[in-house]
Amino acid sequence: MRTPRFIAFVCTAAVAASLTACSGATQPRPGTGGGADYTVSPTSPAAEGPLDSFTWSLYAEPYTLDYALAYDYPPNTVLANVCEQLLRVTPDLRIEPGLAVKWARPDPRTLVYTLRPGVKFHDGTTMTADDVVASLKRQMDPATGSPWGSAFKTVDAIEKTGPLEVTIRLGKADALFHELLAASPGTVVSAASLAKEGKDYGTPEGRLNCTGPFSLEKWAQGDSITLKKNADYWDEKLVPKSESVKFTFIEDAAARANAFLSGTADGGYLVPSSSFAQLRTSGKGSLLFGPNTAAADLAVTNFKGTLGDLRVRRALSMALDRKNIVKAAAGGVGVPAKAPAARGAWSLVPEKTAALHDTLPEPAYDVPGAKKLIEEAGATGRKVTIATSSLAPEISVVANAVQAAGRQIGLDVKLQPVSPDAYSNLFVDPAARDGLDLVVTNGYDNTPDPLEFYQYLRTGDFGNYGNWSNAEYDLAFDRANTEYDPAKRTELTADVQEIALRELPVIPVYEAPYSVFLGKRITGAPTGIAQLYYPWAATIGASRS
Repeated sequence: MRTPRFIAFVCTAAVAASLTACSGATQPRPGTGGGADYTVSPTSPAAEGPLDSFTWSLYAEPYTLDYALAYDYPPNTVLANVCEQLLRVTPDLRIEPGLAVKWARPDPRTLVYTLRPGVKFHDGTTMTADDVVASLKRQMDPATGSPWGSAFKTVDAIEKTGPLEVTIRLGKADALFHELLAASPGTVVSAASLAKEGKDYGTPEGRLNCTGPFSLEKWAQGDSITLKKNADYWDEKLVPKSESVKFTFIEDAAARANAFLSGTADGGYLVPSSSFAQLRTSGKGSLLFGPNTAAADLAVTNFKGTLGDLRVRRALSMALDRKNIVKAAAGGVGVPAKAPAARGAWSLVPEKTAALHDTLPEPAYDVPGAKKLIEEAGATGRKVTIATSSLAPEISVVANAVQAAGRQIGLDVKLQPVSPDAYSNLFVDPAARDGLDLVVTNGYDNTPDPLEFYQYLRTGDFGNYGNWSNAEYDLAFDRANTEYDPAKRTELTADVQEIALRELPVIPVYEAPYSVFLGKRITGAPTGIAQLYYPWAATIGASRS
């Protein structure tokens, strides 16, 4: 549920051990009454030639380029091209070898990774097991303050067991840990550079020394980030087609759309839904939709207030007009969410998705019934505060819809404005959530395993923003996470999902595909959420036109 990012969560990566194909990666999807038909495909047409450079629009400036602290779309979108993981998520949402060429599980509590030989960091030094050990251990160090620290909760030891071999020993079986090494937890950087940069690492004053197809050339704070081609990149299939990439930061949705239309930005992910219609008919490029594992949800951040009563949470869910929210917040491109984890997050065993997710009932829309629940709870007139922000139109649309729903059933819903640069902070700093009862989130998986989303609702987890605690839930989660057979684990995850739907620590709102705009002069970009870890910029080149 890594949720700082709000804007888009319909398929996800396949489990590493089996390399299961992603189900339904390319398919037409009907709109929800808004007349917005769309097709989901993992890639755009292949590049026809090289480019000197292209400009890419981010909706906000990254708050860090430290892999251990990157927990939001802007930093991960940049870092995906600079730093790499032991495993790699592909555009069609599989997991394949990355900086590790193979791995083994000799027993349920031991993982052994064989590293790719001859991989060079950007400074020309060679990657070794020492770099992997230092990179992973840094995530576990409380002094780092990594939001990914909880991914290592079962890790007892990370050891170099050969020049190109790393062994990880677990305190108990943990099915998710291996999968997450395809995301930020598995990032490998130069141990020497970590020591050299110190407190400047990941800041505009520091340098990065990774293994990706691009290296960091310049971070002009408040203006842009420039990457340059790594001429010595190890993967011949992903040698960059462009000599450089310039990232610009445009927070205002209308200004961002204008940048696409004017050509001052060649492209960008997470396109503002308010500009979908304009961009589709502009003739200035292509608006494409890709696989997503995300759902827009309402995370309850205060269980000691009005929403501590389950009847109030259920009532608020019942009062949400999700179909109209999809029209207003997602341009009609999406569907009401049936559960906190999106359908796309159920791709671990695709043949079970229909039975375990699709058979769930549509979320109820029953204002009179919701009002009755509020009255039964004695909550009429009680206050609920939800964060809103101009960071993305979708946030304010959902927040306003929650306020309207609350008024219909007798709740006093207050909107608390949060500046764009502070919105992500709500998800990494508990103090920033003081006084809030709800935040609009974009909860998504980094893997194809729906259990990954539900780990963030365990007692004490970093992503459990309201400190919700339920012993039955924790037990069901642990039962699923100690089952290594994917089919059996998926069945057990359905039990976890059932508890989450019954207790509503997170209220599902809607699902939408990932979005990307490509100006007429470029093509080749992956279109889906895999871009957060796949070196997507390497495949972008000149279009035929």
